[in-house]
Amino acid sequence: MRQQLLQDFAKVYGNADHAKVYFAPGRVNLIGEHTDYNGGHVFPCALTIGTYAVARLNQENVFRFYSSNFEKLGVIEVPLDGIEYDEKDNWANYPKGVIEVFCKEGFNVYAGMDILYYGNIPNGAGLSSSASVEVLTGFILKEIFGFDLDLVQIALIGQRAENEFVGMNCGIMDQFAIAMGRKDNAIFLDTATLQYEYAPIIMENAKIIIACSNKKRKLGESKYNERRSQCESALKDLQEVVAINNLGDLTEEEFETYKDAIKDPLHADRAKHAVYENQRTIKAVSALKANDLKTFGKLMNASHISLRDDYEVTGIELDTLAEEAWKQPGVIGSRMTGAGFGGCTVSIVENDKVEGFIENVGKVYQDKIGYAADFYVVDVGSGPIIV
Repeated sequence: MRQQLLQDFAKVYGNADHAKVYFAPGRVNLIGEHTDYNGGHVFPCALTIGTYAVARLNQENVFRFYSSNFEKLGVIEVPLDGIEYDEKDNWANYPKGVIEVFCKEGFNVYAGMDILYYGNIPNGAGLSSSASVEVLTGFILKEIFGFDLDLVQIALIGQRAENEFVGMNCGIMDQFAIAMGRKDNAIFLDTATLQYEYAPIIMENAKIIIACSNKKRKLGESKYNERRSQCESALKDLQEVVAINNLGDLTEEEFETYKDAIKDPLHADRAKHAVYENQRTIKAVSALKANDLKTFGKLMNASHISLRDDYEVTGIELDTLAEEAWKQPGVIGSRMTGAGFGGCTVSIVENDKVEGFIENVGKVYQDKIGYAADFYVVDVGSGPIIV
């Protein structure tokens, strides 16, 4: 892979002298969906698939971006002193946003760079290809310019780039999971405080399978920001009767006590999901620590039902994948993962049932939806590295 990337870089930029190869993973969230911007807990892990980049300084005060995944767009050139959002630059707005935030934060980005990106995350699948690019770009800037900042700061810069530059009002989970990933561990993260702990993912007799619906979606054009504003409205109503900073501060019992303060019934449903999902995540991590995969799986299933009924972010594609998975032998749990509106499900499946699971769920999906889903048996990987 490394040699191929350097050859590709040389084809685009003339040679690969002084270029280095970098990698940042994608992520999958095992449980805890749409809780990260509600001050709740999440439980993601980094993957061994992700985004590669080849990068080097140039002497022209110009940033050049090229993606092997978007060859038709060619090399996108941006002057160092003229970085601004431009819709026609497409995917390159993510690294541009990171560079812009570095400059705003006072880091001396004193030269341009030539960068080639290549991702083996399915694009638009909900495995955080954009956050992977953001963290990777921040990691490259840190390494090449020698900036003194840690991986948590890189994650926060990536989130800011997406919020302020791209206009996608995402929480911190994706960037944090990618920056702080540890092999064979998921991250139990309190998004309100950024306190976290690693929890080993030890499944001797089971595999994690990601099913990609292949329904393309763009978060910024979806109802993601609408869901966030609905939760903010519910929180504002609740704060009139109970002293909380976030929906994640409430237990299920407390929510049931105070929920009538929420003026809009739809907003109450959204808030219910945020509160109950946060508690499910806390319980799921406790179950995993106790090696109780059965309970973990039941909580995954309950998470999907809540995302379907209370948060309404699943849709026929993800519901078909999850609900068909529940019928299969050897399935411990299955749910949509990511923001929804397309994207992926994540399932835990006993080793000897993996092939049958992929065949059976794949057939039902093809017959019902009219096109194929893709399945990935994934491993839990680590954070950004120099390759």
